[in-house]
Amino acid sequence: MSQDNLPIEHLYFTENDLEQILENLDVVRQQISPKISEDAVINEQSFPSVCLIGLGRCGSNIALDVATLVFNARTSYLSELEYQQQKAHEREMEPMRWIRRHLPLDDKSRTQPVFLIEPIVMLGDLDKDIEGRIRFSNQKGRARFLNEYRKLQIMDLSEVHAGGAGNAPILGQYLAKIILNKDTASFRNDSWRHMHSYLVDSCGIKANQSRLYFYIFSAGGGTGSGMASEFGLAQQFSYLSKTFDYKVVQNQQVDKRHSFVFEPIFTSGICILPNISGHNLDISEALHINAGRLLTKYISEEWNFSYNEEREEDEVPADVMKRIRPWNAMMLISNDIMRYAEQENGKNSQDIDVNTMEKYANQYISQQIFNILTAQAVTTDYDEDYFRRAGIDIAETIRLDANDLFMSLAGPVAVAYAESVVSDNVHQESVNIDDLFCRSIDLPHFNDDTSAIEGISILPIESEHYRESIQRYRASGFDPSELNQLHFYKNCSSIVSIISLPRDYKLSFTSLNQLKVHLNRLCPNTTLKRYALVIGASANLSLTTLVAKSPCLSDDFLTLMVAYMKRCFAKDEYRFSDDIDKTIIDLIRSDEFDDSLIEQYFSQYENPAKILDTNWYAIKPMYEKKYRELIEDQQRFVSINDIRLDIDNVKNAIRYLREIYRHRISKTNILTLNDNVK
Repeated sequence: MSQDNLPIEHLYFTENDLEQILENLDVVRQQISPKISEDAVINEQSFPSVCLIGLGRCGSNIALDVATLVFNARTSYLSELEYQQQKAHEREMEPMRWIRRHLPLDDKSRTQPVFLIEPIVMLGDLDKDIEGRIRFSNQKGRARFLNEYRKLQIMDLSEVHAGGAGNAPILGQYLAKIILNKDTASFRNDSWRHMHSYLVDSCGIKANQSRLYFYIFSAGGGTGSGMASEFGLAQQFSYLSKTFDYKVVQNQQVDKRHSFVFEPIFTSGICILPNISGHNLDISEALHINAGRLLTKYISEEWNFSYNEEREEDEVPADVMKRIRPWNAMMLISNDIMRYAEQENGKNSQDIDVNTMEKYANQYISQQIFNILTAQAVTTDYDEDYFRRAGIDIAETIRLDANDLFMSLAGPVAVAYAESVVSDNVHQESVNIDDLFCRSIDLPHFNDDTSAIEGISILPIESEHYRESIQRYRASGFDPSELNQLHFYKNCSSIVSIISLPRDYKLSFTSLNQLKVHLNRLCPNTTLKRYALVIGASANLSLTTLVAKSPCLSDDFLTLMVAYMKRCFAKDEYRFSDDIDKTIIDLIRSDEFDDSLIEQYFSQYENPAKILDTNWYAIKPMYEKKYRELIEDQQRFVSINDIRLDIDNVKNAIRYLREIYRHRISKTNILTLNDNVK
């Protein structure tokens, strides 16, 4: 699809010159690849299969924390390994050294296995001083990390905007649209042109081996919440537009790097939801409205992309391009997890330090990213000697590649996590699999043995009721009837479970089967279940379960979404009553969808002025002038009015909730032609 024929909804700039794309990729590859021999060819170096994109202050901090943890773990592991090999060298003869290096004849003083995949990490913010904020951080070891972790790339976007988005997602979205609609060649900062080719222009093609992209951001802010979905849409638009450009397929090139044979990519938003309940919290707070806007926007786009049947059967690609959504899935992690964890420790949630809460919430998110990435990591993502040195038989591992996740996960996703300490002298049967599973779906809490944060990332129902349900679940001997009628579990469409083992620990078939039984009973209507077994990437036995689609029926999700609709869409006479709350619940539950009720309660477009303390109508022309100055082609002008959510977004979001609310499966019956068989 040529640049001149782009749908009016999407004016994202995409580089069409393949030679220029490949040249830009080579620049990025040279920046991120470790030093190689002089006779090596730079374009033969593969990109990591994973890219983390941290947007806004919260998102960039989390992505940076993940990269720092990876770097520190790898440094510690290799340093210890070098020391052990040096001792072995002093006491062993040459033949024995060869055997030791090629066979897993390890002694009991081995170092613990660690996660060694090194993703590309891209950090972006509308803060002019993002690089200074990162480089002058006083975190221990940060200076060395920044010098040596070459895969960290900072997106300096200050020439478009040198301040934040003022806690208004629509401004963050509009500024991101300016950045992504502007020709990359017109940026003074050359590095953006190169990173744009990596992130947007080349996704899915042979020359770019990255297949998984995780966008990390806070839903309650302005910059991350607004920019993330726009960046995701630009990437999806570029990917799909090249997919539908059939002329590229016919263009045969001698150089294989020129081939546009596409492979599936999996993109996910990792969305940090704000605190939603508790003392001294007002439900109409701007953070909640911002998060509600993002949730409404995403599930309405997901409905339009995946479920909307009001379309022509011979739909042309251009129509598909108008209905794209920013990510395949969006993982939901509530900031409330730290409040629950502190309460489990007997502390008063009102006295929890805000910085401590953010620190531990970031730790929880980092844990989930680790486990998701290990489940799909390919051998080229690891240190080249990792498997050989660690004594891991790669044939024993089961991984989930981008296509597995692409086909298994869609829409809103929740994360359940728990881990148990195991050691060489511990028998398999000593690990309580029932307890491990229950801890993974429990309210968030600290694991005193591992210092990990365990539990569900977003609660299915209000915390006190859920705590009582979990207690009854344990007391009943794990009777699933205590939980499997909650919509969060009953209406779940797909599950992905990742089991990570230390290299010397063998999980028995009985234990693995018990985990599957728990999942089958807890989620009786799940259409698709996928499992990944990762060996040697963890010092503990850990279980990560991704629950797809049904989290949109959780109390937190509904509360945030309806809070936004009431504040920014409701007509004046309904804005502060509970009429809309009751109506939306009724619309989700009722057999027929009466969209005339939406027309009755809501205005045609969202009103951003309802969450700002300044004059929105004075702000709007300021930002539109910035657009006209930076993108001179008037045919490519987009008004802020054009990116407002409208009443169709509200209708489609409710249609999506209705679809998930009615999710069921039919049991397979045994058929026979033998009448005499009873």
